[in-house]
Amino acid sequence: MGIFNSLISIFALFLLSISLRIILEKCGQSWIKTKSHTATLTLLPVVTYVITRVISGNIALSLGMVGALSIVRFRNPVRSPLELTVYFNSIAMGIASSSDIRYLFILVFSIYMITFLLFLISYLSKKYFKKQFFINSFSEGVSLCTLEIETNSSIQEIENSRFLKSISYSSDKNIKYLLASSDFEFLKNFIFSLKDNKYLVNFQLNEG
Repeated sequence: MGIFNSLISIFALFLLSISLRIILEKCGQSWIKTKSHTATLTLLPVVTYVITRVISGNIALSLGMVGALSIVRFRNPVRSPLELTVYFNSIAMGIASSSDIRYLFILVFSIYMITFLLFLISYLSKKYFKKQFFINSFSEGVSLCTLEIETNSSIQEIENSRFLKSISYSSDKNIKYLLASSDFEFLKNFIFSLKDNKYLVNFQLNEG
């Protein structure tokens, strides 16, 4: 019966890890789509679960395992606090499942609720306050496409865009706009709509 319960816990850990991976991908975290990160996210909870089950109730084995684990370190640089949190959550999932599988579902349900609430707050902020609740960063694993536009006069359509990240001025008094978005097709269509604008000097579209 114990083995059967362990298999159920491992299967639940795998399914919940995959669901967490899908949520991260939908939230624009492109780093999670790689094979190594996906494998880490699915394997880490199971490994933690097995270790916790093995050392539970055995002090000598627990001390030996702590010494062995202290030798092992992550050599891969962590890109963002979110990535570190995901790994820590994976470990917590394994520990929770080993203690009581109900805690595992409470933990994962809490993550789902927090993700939904953050999405809702971001949506309401854009709709009613006309501002982004989150700031896109080029260093947090989100794959962003950029559009650099140079004009010889200001263009309100560009300056009113919610994807505008910066405005600078060149030595010849031209204006340089930088727009960033994860949607390449949107930026492509945006510059296409400006191709006949008389103030447009040149542009450069970069795919993320």
